[in-house]
Amino acid sequence: MIKIMADSTCDLSDEVLEKYDISLAPLTIDIGGKIYRDRIDIQPDAFYGMLEALPEFPTTGMPSPAEYLKIMKEAVESGYKEVLCICMSSGTSGAYQSAVLAKDYFFEEQPDSHVKIHVVDSKCMSHGSGWLVLKSAMMREKGASFEELVSFNESFKKKVKHFLSVDDLNHLIKSGRLSNSSAIIGKILMIKPIMSMKDGRGAIVGKERGLKRVLKHYVQEFIKRNDATVTDFIIIGYTSDRTIAENLKAILQKDTDFSGEIYIMQMGVSVGTHVGLGAISMFFVEK
Repeated sequence: MIKIMADSTCDLSDEVLEKYDISLAPLTIDIGGKIYRDRIDIQPDAFYGMLEALPEFPTTGMPSPAEYLKIMKEAVESGYKEVLCICMSSGTSGAYQSAVLAKDYFFEEQPDSHVKIHVVDSKCMSHGSGWLVLKSAMMREKGASFEELVSFNESFKKKVKHFLSVDDLNHLIKSGRLSNSSAIIGKILMIKPIMSMKDGRGAIVGKERGLKRVLKHYVQEFIKRNDATVTDFIIIGYTSDRTIAENLKAILQKDTDFSGEIYIMQMGVSVGTHVGLGAISMFFVEK
């Protein structure tokens, strides 16, 4: 039996988490001195409803090793013999290191255990790591071995293509997720930046004027870059406006020959803290 776990920035829907028995180690969010656990103490819609009125910028904290260790122990107690933990990029958070520490603690406490635990530094964010988590769960359901899941993640993690556009760069600047030089250029030109992951960190890879052009950019890049042999589903993410995501899905269905599942999932509180309202993202595997 293979247990799949992740941190809460994977942003998979509750329906997917429940269907595939995926466990999450929650990040924490500090809002005015009060600490919330992502998706446990605070939900995305409630957070986005208060975000713009907050007097202080919220901050996030990585899951502790204890959070990961708790899930690992519970999995083993439930009969799982193998544990695959997929974490957000180590270039943006200490979550990966925290999970590695939890693995070390597990075997310090149980040195004779024959359980297999592998921790993946996904080099991804939000539904990028979520894409790997969901794909792993689907592969497990089809009978893939633990070694096959590990190999897939380590082989394809740098090929998960991220596209993210935001309404306001201030959240990314304040959180340190975007360099000041890139952010300043975007603000001066009054354009909507398009970001992706480079070397495990966020970077601006395109600039478009207006949402319509942003969505067109996404679709054109998908047509050019998509690895049809691997991408059997796409994930579209949004923070506060689902209609943007629905519009992108409709364009993909109309202007491409992609016939797989297109999931629309809301970005969680941890990710939303950094990207703000009106964000729209898309994830697939590139050639």
